[in-house]
Amino acid sequence: MKALRAFAIVAASLLFATGAAAQISLSPPSGPNPFPKPLEPDKPKPRPAAPAKAPATEAKDKANKPAAKPDAKAANGAGATEADDPNIDLVYGAYQRGFYKTAFELAQKRAADNDAKAMTMLGELYANALGVKRDYKKAVEWYQRAADLGDREAMFALAMARMGGRGGPPNREEAAKWLAQAAKLGEPKAAYNLALLYLDGQTFPQDVKRAAELLRIAADAGNAEAQYALATFYKEGNGVPKNVEQSVRLLQAAALAGNVPAQVEYAIALYNGTGTPKNEPAAVALLRKAARANNPIAQNRLAHVLVTGQGATRDIVDAMKWHLVAKTAGKGDLLLDQTLAQMSPEDRAKAEEAARTWIGGAK
Repeated sequence: MKALRAFAIVAASLLFATGAAAQISLSPPSGPNPFPKPLEPDKPKPRPAAPAKAPATEAKDKANKPAAKPDAKAANGAGATEADDPNIDLVYGAYQRGFYKTAFELAQKRAADNDAKAMTMLGELYANALGVKRDYKKAVEWYQRAADLGDREAMFALAMARMGGRGGPPNREEAAKWLAQAAKLGEPKAAYNLALLYLDGQTFPQDVKRAAELLRIAADAGNAEAQYALATFYKEGNGVPKNVEQSVRLLQAAALAGNVPAQVEYAIALYNGTGTPKNEPAAVALLRKAARANNPIAQNRLAHVLVTGQGATRDIVDAMKWHLVAKTAGKGDLLLDQTLAQMSPEDRAKAEEAARTWIGGAK
């Protein structure tokens, strides 16, 4: 969608440095930083049904219906526990166990009493076709009502619907307004997406310093994408004072949270000893993890390590396997191509077969 693609336009200054000072080192990725991807509200994750007996309203369709266990934000706020309102717990309890029709019915009753969380839940159910036919227009109506009552998760969901043209024509200005309000109330994904708007310079005048402030809000809340993005700001001194050590600390946090690009960057920092004590074994372990997650940059960097044998056992066949896998994703490497060309026909055949096996299994 055009509106969402606009999020990905970033300042040309967000570039990673290439090369390194160490005699044997791994170079960070070059080219535009790939972090700017807008974040959508979390979707519920299916899981086996809980052993509890399904409510009577669900008895007919429970046998073949997967349950879901979203995290606290997956319901766009509907899952918040409110000790003084057990009815909300009943709504979310039904939602957690996959009893979406029951959740819908209970949420309707609570929404009639002007309950914002229940309204947000109804928006979630309509938007994701859970217990009711998908209807973006109705979802947006419920998000709007909940947002007007001050629910930050509804504000965020409404913003992304407006940005993506779901339930109505795209409206970047209105989306930005709701993102700003949700971010002000502490919604981390809203802060992250608002930062992207300040970077692309279309909805607002470009303001890298303001983008960095918003990324800090999201990063402090534990958002891995924001931690990775802010790390690049500190690395290059964009919107914040240049601080390589702070950059690496943020990369570490994002890597531990499962952000694969951050795992690659942190692994390279560990391998080179940049902004952190040098630790080649830990770096190689992270590169392997990211390579297995099909990150082509990690695959080529791991190939370099395996060719040199520094930090890992030298293994040319395995190195070329990862290089060939990376090449299928369009990430070439001239030095690795030279190594591949110098291999014996037997070893090259082994590497090619290993690459085919990996690619086939990864599909």
